Amino acid sequence: MSDSEMPKAYESSAVEEKWYSYWENNGLFHGKPNPDKKPYSIVIPPPNVTGILTMGHVLNNTLQDILARWHRMEGDEVCWFPGTDHAGIATESRVEKYLREKEGTGRDELGREEFVKRVWTWREQYGGTIIRQLRKLGTSCDWERERFTMDEGLSDAVKQVFVQLYNKGYIKRGKRMINWCPVSKTALSDEEVIYKEENGKFYHFKYPLSDGSGFLVVATTRPETMLGDTAVAVPVGDPRYKHLVGKTVDLPLTDRKIPIIEDQHADPEKGTGCVKITPAHDPNDFEVGLRHNLDFINVFTKDAKMNERAGKYKGMDRFECRKQIVADMEQLGLLDKIEDLVHAVGYSERGGVPVEPMLSEQWFVKMDELAKPAIEAVRNGTIKFYPERWTKTYFHWMENIKDWCISRQIWWGHRIPAWYNDRNEVYVGVNPPEGDGWRQDEDVLDTWFSSWLWPFSIMGWPKDTPEQKYFYPTNDLVTGPDIIFFWVARMIMAGYEFKGTHPFRNVYFTSIIRDDLGRKLSKSLGNSPDPLDVIGQYGADALRFSIIYIASLCK
Repeated sequence: MSDSEMPKAYESSAVEEKWYSYWENNGLFHGKPNPDKKPYSIVIPPPNVTGILTMGHVLNNTLQDILARWHRMEGDEVCWFPGTDHAGIATESRVEKYLREKEGTGRDELGREEFVKRVWTWREQYGGTIIRQLRKLGTSCDWERERFTMDEGLSDAVKQVFVQLYNKGYIKRGKRMINWCPVSKTALSDEEVIYKEENGKFYHFKYPLSDGSGFLVVATTRPETMLGDTAVAVPVGDPRYKHLVGKTVDLPLTDRKIPIIEDQHADPEKGTGCVKITPAHDPNDFEVGLRHNLDFINVFTKDAKMNERAGKYKGMDRFECRKQIVADMEQLGLLDKIEDLVHAVGYSERGGVPVEPMLSEQWFVKMDELAKPAIEAVRNGTIKFYPERWTKTYFHWMENIKDWCISRQIWWGHRIPAWYNDRNEVYVGVNPPEGDGWRQDEDVLDTWFSSWLWPFSIMGWPKDTPEQKYFYPTNDLVTGPDIIFFWVARMIMAGYEFKGTHPFRNVYFTSIIRDDLGRKLSKSLGNSPDPLDVIGQYGADALRFSIIYIASLCK
């Protein structure tokens, strides 16, 4: 076909590739401080470096692109800041799997330094996939400003924030009850635990009184934890058990005697009123243990097998151990009854297995003071949510906020800037301490500890940059409601704490695209088309128009 001939049908790929390349090569997406223009800025919710384009990304980024292009037409100086997130647990798991399949090795064989090198290599080779796909979608990001949460400058910001919060007394290290993922072998924050309704069993066991005068009946959904029991609690002042307080029971399947105590945690209206207390494996029992100075006995390994404190059950998987304990208790005549029940079981968002509540030494951020200005900003309208109904969800979480467990027992991520020596001294600083004998903390920080700084770290903070003076605070944020706690709320808190003002003015929560059965679109369910296939067949413009056209119908 000659240059003068017109194609019989519109060929989207040729047109879109031609003009997108022209726009990018001529710097038409690049925003820079311009005192003669009104600034408009927006930051991309950084997709995971492991990610590939989904229909959710199409919806989210098309909405952002509409805002960016509209404000350019309005004559504003627009900058849409792009980048990717290092996604600690997800990326480490992905690279571990890759190395096992390709090289027959993994992190434990390679060691920390070499494994981290391999992750960087993997990131250079595969980590830019979703950025290339976003270009294919036609997003008008300022690609000259693309950043990565583990770039040198952004890593400096993370260290600065940790040190500032530590010096302020907001960050502390201590033993507390945490959610443990046996697959990722790391602590998780409460927000990384997904609760699922499941059919389960309520096991009622007899604990013999040590003086031979009878037994107490306790109930549990996790029989394997009884090996870590250190007390039985009865209701305060309960006449049925008042005479037993201070005595002991023989803990079945062990050679230990444990005390009978009074505590408000025991509810006289539930079951027998007696409660087994396992301070190292239950949040409520942990508090009971502190009140009564009980022993804290951990019976699990990092991969949720039974450890040496479990006696003859050592080495068994936790669920295998559960079955064996029930069988052994029945054989001993100590199984009172088993009831069916439906209960909520916490699952690791990344590992896909039930989490194990476990006592562990971790780093925590005290959140209640950080939350106060962030609550007020939404309440007084400085920051507006669209749809407005999401403010109720926001306030519920923020007004009941808990301390944030920020340490993760993995290698890929920002290593905690704390060092220890044999004199039990702790040094926290941006740079390592001088002198010999110091060893750095092995843990890394939760991925969200870097992404909560995103609106200003991407502009060069903690350095004083022209971009921050001109483009910060940003104008709008487009994101999904599923990360209102993980990201949105924390960015607002960080903005007020480290920049003294809000990070954005408007938050638009996108709808969720579902199929005709009400299921969220997912490649694993086979109900979601591949956006790149759609672009290849119909073009990016057609896909973008279609997704926006139906967006208001999605929920």
